Amino acid sequence: MASADIEKSLTVSKDGQQVEEWLELANGCICCSVKDSGVNAIEALMERRGAFDYILLETTGLADPGNIAPLFWVDEGLGSTIYLDGIVTLVDAKNILRSLDETPAQPLEPHVDAHGGPELTTAHLQISHADVVVINKSDLVTSVELEAVKERIQSINALAKVHVTHHSQVPQLEGVLLDLHAYDSVGAAELDFAAKGHSHLDPTISTLSIPVPILSPAQLPVLDEWLRSLLWDSALLAPHLAAVCPAPSTSRASFEMHRLKGRIQLSDGSVKLLQGVREVFEMLDEKDASKGGDAPSGTGLPRPEGKIVLIGRGLDAEAFRSSVYGTLGVQPLG
Repeated sequence: MASADIEKSLTVSKDGQQVEEWLELANGCICCSVKDSGVNAIEALMERRGAFDYILLETTGLADPGNIAPLFWVDEGLGSTIYLDGIVTLVDAKNILRSLDETPAQPLEPHVDAHGGPELTTAHLQISHADVVVINKSDLVTSVELEAVKERIQSINALAKVHVTHHSQVPQLEGVLLDLHAYDSVGAAELDFAAKGHSHLDPTISTLSIPVPILSPAQLPVLDEWLRSLLWDSALLAPHLAAVCPAPSTSRASFEMHRLKGRIQLSDGSVKLLQGVREVFEMLDEKDASKGGDAPSGTGLPRPEGKIVLIGRGLDAEAFRSSVYGTLGVQPLG
C-alpha cells in the first residue's frame, strides 16, 4: 500500500504563550488511515512534548459540534490515548431565546427543510449536542427570564447538565467543565431526569424518553439492528407492519437524530450502556451494574426497567416507541 505524508499545523498555548507546531504525519498504516488527521496530529504532538492534562477544542461561534465530536470518538481498538470527554456549550442568557427563534439566513444542512417545522438554528444544534450547558450573563436577566431560558434549554436537551453563571465564573473546573466522562458512563438518575423534560416548549428539537423492559442477552442483537437502522439509515423498523418506515420519496429522512443515551437492564443482571452522536454509537458493558439505580440484591424489590433517551428533530413519540417495542417483541411500558 502506498504511503502518503500529511502536514498538520497546531497552535499550543502554554503559560500564556502560543506556539505553532507543524507536524508531518505518515498516512501509511491502517490505524493512522482510519483516525482523523486532527487526532493523529495531536498524538504526534504529545509524543514530542509529553502528555497533556486536557485538550480543549474551541470551535467558532457558528460550528456544529455534531460534525466534530465523532472525529474524537476514537475506537479503543485503534489504541489512542485521546478520548472524548464531553461537549460544553456556552449560552448567553440575555440573547439565547432570540437566537433560537431567529430564521437562519440559509439552511444549515441540505436535509433540514424536509421536516416541515421551524427552521433549525445553530443555537439548536449546539444545545442539542451538549453534555453541559453553561448559562452565562445571568445577572442581565430577571429570575423569571432566567427560568424561561432554563426550561427552553431543557426542552431541547434534557440530558445536559445546566450551570448558571455570571462573568463566566464556575465553582470549579473538574466535574463541571472538565473530567466529565460523558461518554463512558450513563447514570439512571440522569435518564430519569431527562424523562421529565418539557419537550413541548420547543417545536424544532425535542428529547424523547423510551422505557425498555428487562431484556435477555439474546435480544441485544435485535436492539443493535434497531439502532443501526435508526442512526445509519434514518429509518424506523416496523416488523409488526412487515415493512420499514422509510425516508420520503425525496430520500430525505422524516427525522434527524442528534444524541442518544441509554441503559439496558439484562435478565442475567448485567447492564448495557448506550451512547451515540449522530450516526456514531456504542453499546458498552457497565463496569459496576450495582451502580446507577439497580435494586440491591436481597431486598425483594423489582429491578428497574431500562431507558433510551433520544434527542433530535421530528421525533414522533408514538412511532418511535411502537417501533422499538415491535422490533424487540415486548409489551409497551409507560
